Amino acid sequence: MASEEPLTDSDVLIVEDDVAIARLIEMYLRKEGLTVAGCTNGDEAIRMLQDSSFRLLILDRMLPGRRGMDILRWLRKQESISTLPVLMVTALGSTEEKVRGLKEGADDYLPKPFEPVELVARVQALLRRSNSSTTRSGQTEGAIELDKDAMEVIVNGKVLDLRPLEFKLLQALMEKQGKVRSREYLLDRVWGMNSFVEMRTVDVTVKRLRKALEVHGLSESIKTIRGAGYRYSVLEKKGS
Repeated sequence: MASEEPLTDSDVLIVEDDVAIARLIEMYLRKEGLTVAGCTNGDEAIRMLQDSSFRLLILDRMLPGRRGMDILRWLRKQESISTLPVLMVTALGSTEEKVRGLKEGADDYLPKPFEPVELVARVQALLRRSNSSTTRSGQTEGAIELDKDAMEVIVNGKVLDLRPLEFKLLQALMEKQGKVRSREYLLDRVWGMNSFVEMRTVDVTVKRLRKALEVHGLSESIKTIRGAGYRYSVLEKKGS
C-alpha cells in the first residue's frame, strides 16, 4: 500500500481507497524509479497537497471524504499547485464521465480495470510534458526559471551560477510559493533527513543564494520570517 506519510515530497501522490490497486500502482511506479506517497480519502489528500510537493497526482473519483472531482476542482483553484498534472483512474469509465473529468481539469483519464504498463506509460508522458516547461515565476522584475533536469537557474535569459545545494534550496522554496518553510523542513528537503548538519547551515546557504540573486535585483524574493523560517514570493514589477 502507498505510504501515508504527508511530510515527504514525492514524485507521485496516489489517492486511492482500494488498497490492492494502490499497492499495484505503487509497485509499478517504484520499478520506474519514481518516489510515491499515498492516502485513501479525499480529506487526507488535500492535506498532503497543502503540506508536500508532488510532480503528479493519480486520483480516484469515488473516495471517502471529499470525492475526486471535488479535489480536482479545489486543486485547479490553488495558485501554487494549479498546474499539477492529474491522472484520473476510476471505475467510472463511460465516455460521458471521461469528458466530464477532462472538462473539470484532469490531464488524462484511465478507466478501471487497466493494464499497469499502460498506466506507467501515461504517467511517464504526463511527467515529460510537465518537465518540458520550466518553473517560471510570473509578474517578476526578472523572470526566474528552474530547469530541474539540467539543474540550472535562468534569470533574464542568463544562467545563474549556483552551487547544487543553493539550487536545491531555491527549488524547495519555489515549489511552494508564498508558503513559509521552516529550517527543519529545508534541512530534510535539501540536505537529507539523515544528514548531520547544523541548523545555521540553512541560514548560510540562504545568504549565498540571496547574494547570487542580488545581481538581478531579486534577493528580496526570499524573505526571512522571524521564528518560522523562509518564504519565497514573486516580486511585483516596479510601478505596478
